[in-house]
Amino acid sequence: MCGIVGYIGEENCANKLIEGLKRLEYRGYDSAGIALFYNEDIEVIKSNGRISALEEKWNECGIDSCCGIGHTRWATHGKPSDFNAHPHKSSRGLVTLVHNGIIENYAELKSDLVGEGYTFLSETDTEIAANVLDSSISLDGEGFDPKAAIRKAIKRFRGYYALGMLFKGYEDRIFAIKKENPLIIGVNKGSNFIASDISAILKWTKDYIILGTDEIAEITKDTITVYDENGDVMKKEIKTADWDYEAAEKGGYAHFMLKEICEQPNTLKNTISPRIESGIIDFAVDGLNGDYIKNAKRVRVVACGSAMHAGFVGKSAIEKLARIPVEVDIASEFRYADPIIEKGDLVFIISQSGETADSLAALRMAKDKGALTVAVVNVVASSIAREADLVIYTRVGPEIAVATTKAYSAQATVMGMLAVYMGYLKGLVSDKEMKMYVDDLIALPDAIDKLLDFVSSLKPVSARICEHHDVFYIGRGIDYSVSMEGSLKLKEISYIHSEAYAAGELKHGTISLITEETPIIAVATSDAVFEKTISNIKETKARGAYIILMCKEGVNVGKDIADEIISLPVFSDIFMPIPTVVACQILSYNVAVMRGCDVDKPRNLAKSVTVE
Repeated sequence: MCGIVGYIGEENCANKLIEGLKRLEYRGYDSAGIALFYNEDIEVIKSNGRISALEEKWNECGIDSCCGIGHTRWATHGKPSDFNAHPHKSSRGLVTLVHNGIIENYAELKSDLVGEGYTFLSETDTEIAANVLDSSISLDGEGFDPKAAIRKAIKRFRGYYALGMLFKGYEDRIFAIKKENPLIIGVNKGSNFIASDISAILKWTKDYIILGTDEIAEITKDTITVYDENGDVMKKEIKTADWDYEAAEKGGYAHFMLKEICEQPNTLKNTISPRIESGIIDFAVDGLNGDYIKNAKRVRVVACGSAMHAGFVGKSAIEKLARIPVEVDIASEFRYADPIIEKGDLVFIISQSGETADSLAALRMAKDKGALTVAVVNVVASSIAREADLVIYTRVGPEIAVATTKAYSAQATVMGMLAVYMGYLKGLVSDKEMKMYVDDLIALPDAIDKLLDFVSSLKPVSARICEHHDVFYIGRGIDYSVSMEGSLKLKEISYIHSEAYAAGELKHGTISLITEETPIIAVATSDAVFEKTISNIKETKARGAYIILMCKEGVNVGKDIADEIISLPVFSDIFMPIPTVVACQILSYNVAVMRGCDVDKPRNLAKSVTVE
């Protein structure tokens, strides 16, 4: 959510700022703006709506500047509007800033500032932050020190934030500071950047510095100086991104989401290959050794959204193969529930971005309580990756579409592999069974590749779903876990109301919602409960439901059970969720396209949720 980009160099910054913001559209936003130095002042151009509206305003004024900052906003304080869009300028005009995060004590600060004579144009906590910085400036005949003002101001802030700042009178530099929310500095010869995400600046540089909490960056076109909270200069490591600008391009696909669905055969290889050694699954490469597994009495999985659904797949698999009790927690609930965690517990934190605010807070709580924390993330050197005791990188590359596809399939695959690994170390998975699971993993990418032909073949089914306001997914056991993700995918990109239910719960109330032609997507790939699920399907069919059955190839099911059958390649129950969820992704994608939805940027949603 929200995106920050800044540039200082020798070229016109507005073009770079706008292009950088376009690279951040996947994060979700409702307005955009830029600020740049011009004629010894700071000009702000911003607009509600898409970046194209901002671009039109920019083209009308055509200001030439070599230093500026930009922002895409996802509304938290105040509705989407021109006034609430970032950047925000302070009342005296000394400070202009962009901001990701939330200033939690904004009301108290605003009251104090009004008493000091400050006025406000917006409903945002960001404008309050700008005026707190302004209030922290002591003017005299020799000007002022922005770094001193920043250090003074942040002592008044409560919350999480990343700030990119321009100070009047300092036309040759950008300032930045962060607390928890991600912010990096792009390093380039003769120009430098700030960004909330490396994807914004990959066209110009792959080298970057990670800014730490309460560290202040002072950036000119030729220098980058980072100060600690005491004002001392720090030596910072320059890192290099392991993917390039072209990787974030659509590559001929209609949407990023379709591209990322189709990338899954390759991305799964990247996830699986490093963790198969001498014919067995082995997470020693990630530091997760046998002692941790054998001593673990309990596992907690903490995540949000799709990552949480991958956690439920892991719960089913780990409890079945390793016989260790697993609890799956919504991160935002976990941190306030005073969870029972003991030393030696294993806590898996799953996050695509590695910056999810609630998951990061849950990780810290688990560490404080003595648990071993293991991050399952995609983004190298992200906050969760840096703070966890161990890290399992899924390595699927950039995921641009807001609705996750390849990141989820990699997370679910990792959780299944962990279950086999843990069961094997505990002596509960035999050598023969290990070989079967490894054979599954090796065959999985090619099977997914063949499954991608479903993009076209599922269009008639998708067209039937388009006509309805309500769709239900049902399944049992691990199939129910996949149903939750399938349902989420449909609702978030097509805006059709969709819910997932455990199939056995239908008669306990949910079946009252089934009317003539109601679409039911029934997931029945688990051999152990297949017959039970078929019985539940018949209950809905008897009420006139339109049944779309997802099952393994070779299953003989008549029209009296299902109106449409989606046959899936056969794998063990542990890894069957992967082809199943790919089919769900394709189905949702087709429906969203047919309904004319903005597939890559669904309304109100953000890719990386960095606030509570």
